[in-house]
This record gives sequence, structure tokens and C-alpha cells, in this order.
Amino acid sequence: MAGRSPRNRATSNSVARSTEQLLRVTIAAAADLLLPLCCAVCERLMRPSGMDVICGPCWSRVRGLAPPCCDRCGHPVGSHTCRWCALLPPYVRAARSFCWVGVGTGGAVVHALKYDGWKRAGRAMAERMARVPWPHDVEEERAATLPVPLSASRQRERGFNQSEILAREVAEVWGIPSWTGTLERARSTRSQTELTPGERRANVAGAFCVRQTEFNRLSGAHVVLVDDVATTCATLNACASALFHAGARTISYLTFGRAPASGDRLFS
Repeated sequence: MAGRSPRNRATSNSVARSTEQLLRVTIAAAADLLLPLCCAVCERLMRPSGMDVICGPCWSRVRGLAPPCCDRCGHPVGSHTCRWCALLPPYVRAARSFCWVGVGTGGAVVHALKYDGWKRAGRAMAERMARVPWPHDVEEERAATLPVPLSASRQRERGFNQSEILAREVAEVWGIPSWTGTLERARSTRSQTELTPGERRANVAGAFCVRQTEFNRLSGAHVVLVDDVATTCATLNACASALFHAGARTISYLTFGRAPASGDRLFS
């Protein structure tokens, strides 16, 4: 029996794709009708809007870092000298954060992703992170994003690494790779939440390492470390130290949130 002609096969494939697309739209519409979406932050009913699970009003209450900001560390500067740069090692070129946590709803957005399991929130968070302005040289040189790794036990408990989601989504927006697995935890650490700045540094000192197989592509590269929140930069600095000593030329930091300190200018 003769096979189908190329034209018939193309028509059949086109019909199959159209049918599959129609089925997806129908299933999505039925899910919206039977299981209406609630905002991951305020839990109010919201209209479906692509992949976003956080409503517009909640996003409008997220407080960005008010300009003018330091060119290097991205921290708001006023009449006082920038104090955040002192936290950064000399091989860290720049640091940026999309918003404050602790004021507005930025912290609630992080909580929805990190602790409530709303992984779909990561895309909308990353899109906002990816739009934060950088110095020209960072935009030209950045070779890849790298997530801050979780310990194996914490990742099993949570089921995912929120920093990995953010790093992957930011990289997709920027059009560069995300090198997941380049950086690893050398040992487990305590949660940083209740520790003092000095205890935070001691807790993560030497806690990260780079896989031997990653040294070649890391050599001479400018990479962007991605995490959900920066507080004292202790974790980011420990990661950056491992990357620098493994051959990275320059490291920059990108987080969704930044914790304010006493005296910070929170609003413009």
C-alpha cells in the first residue's frame, strides 16, 4: 500500500497541532471556571493573566529601591556616602535588587515562591529582576547566571530551589545560559534568618565549592549570581569567593529583594 503524500502528511500534522492547541485552551478555560485562581499573596480571586499568580494590586504595592542609586551596589544613596559597597569583595563588579523586603509586599511575594510553593510566581519575579538597569560593562560581559545552591536536605524538603527558578528565568529573558550545578554546597549550614551579621559570615564561610568539571568554562568569565533576597550579602559573598578562586574573573549579584538597614532611604 502506497504511503501518504508529503502534502497529506503536512495537512495531517497541521490538523493534529490545531487539535492539540484547542484541547489545551479548552482545558485551561475549564480549569479557570471550576478552579478560579486566587492571588498567591492576598488570596483574592483574580482574572487569569498568562502565568502570573500574583494580582496587579499586590504588584503595585511592591516597593522598588528609590533612585538615585549607587552605580556599583545599587543601593539608594542620598546625602550620605554609600555604605553597602563595603559589603562587597573587590572582584564583585555590581549588585542589583528589584525591591525591598520588609516594606510593601516584596517579602510576601518571596514567601509565596519560597515557602508556599508558588513556583509559577518565579517567572513574573524574574521578568522584573531582568529589567533592573546595570552598568554598560555588566550588560556586555555577563556570560551566564548561576543560582545560589541549596543543601541537598533543604532541597528535598522544599522540592525545588527558588534561586534556580529565578536564575533560569532571568537567563531566558537576557538570552544567556544559566549554569545550574556549577556551584555546590560543600556542607550544610544553619538558616541565616535569626543570625547576626558576624554569625552569618561564619555560618557560610567555606560552605560552597565549584565542580571540577566547571573550571574551564568558568575561567575568565563574568557571571551573575542570583538569589531571592540579599540581607548582609554573607551567602552571596561566600559563593562569589568560591567562584573567584575557581577562575571566574568577575562576579555580579542579582536578587529579587533586599533587606533594608537602619537609615536606608526607603521611598523617593
